[in-house]
Amino acid sequence: MQYRQLGRSGLRVSTFTLGTMGFGGTGWAGPVGKIDVAGAREQIAIARDAGVNLIDTADVYSAGLSEQILGEALGANRDDVLIATKVRMPMGDGPNDAGLSRHHIIRGAEASLRRLRTDYIDLYQAHEWDGHTPLEETLTALNDLVRSGKVRYIGCSNYAAWHLMKALAISDSRLLERFASQQVYYSLQNRDIEAEHVPLAVDQGLGILVWSPLAGGLLSGKYRRGVEAPAGSRHLSDWSEPPINDEDKLYDTIELAVKIGESHGVSAAQVSLAWLLAKPGVTSLVVGARTAEQLRDNLAAADLTLSDDEIKALDDVSGSPLRYPFWHHRNTSTDRLSEADLTQIAPFLS
Repeated sequence: MQYRQLGRSGLRVSTFTLGTMGFGGTGWAGPVGKIDVAGAREQIAIARDAGVNLIDTADVYSAGLSEQILGEALGANRDDVLIATKVRMPMGDGPNDAGLSRHHIIRGAEASLRRLRTDYIDLYQAHEWDGHTPLEETLTALNDLVRSGKVRYIGCSNYAAWHLMKALAISDSRLLERFASQQVYYSLQNRDIEAEHVPLAVDQGLGILVWSPLAGGLLSGKYRRGVEAPAGSRHLSDWSEPPINDEDKLYDTIELAVKIGESHGVSAAQVSLAWLLAKPGVTSLVVGARTAEQLRDNLAAADLTLSDDEIKALDDVSGSPLRYPFWHHRNTSTDRLSEADLTQIAPFLS
């Protein structure tokens, strides 16, 4: 297992993070898994044995049950790991039970601390954009949590690039705690973040935590063109994330990942994860699994190194044409491109 710096912070995190959306598995989280305390202890042990030092959860996962199970499963071993959790989503029916207001953030942090059985959160993340609350209010509330010692680092998730850049500008101008990371969706199935989020992260020194790096299991290898998916598969349920916009392209990508995996004697899932770890700006992949076998297979990707030719082949089959203004930058500005610019444009220069 490798460890990478979380943005500009001094914190080092494993290239794989244990995801816990399946802990509890009630309500909308049911298709992800229904893992109880005993199962959580088993997954934590597997992850720790593999070198994982970061565990990611959220208050909204099974209405707090995921945090509760994680806290109970860790017990006295809490200080052996880093815990990341999130705030923003509805945690009740009241008018102030959602969002990124000072009220909801402080109340949410205190509730998460109780459920997790801890007195500090290593990485506290704004789970989603809140267009009704001024960023200054959100950022000062998060800053106060850091100053109080209840939170050590802050991050965001699912922000648009302009949301994030605005937040960083406010933090810098007001000397507030800065987001250390962004948690975003990124996979061979959809590479949207390469246009804005990755260059921003490289330029501004943000870690990238990737949620659903296997596209909700689509890249596991069990979904194949013309083959019925195994019973119980998530995408046979009402689960709709991520959306599939180009089925033929997805199947072409899966077929290539399977082929590359066969040449290495590993799963298509491991190939998909190893490809992500080779991409610019990526810090850690958040992997969750319904079974111990799935988790072990995913974590084994830490030992897989793809060749440049294999990465290029996966880039080609899964990629999209450069969007404006980036194709124009490629055509006219290659003499003055920054490292951040090149994260997106370099593959198109050969």
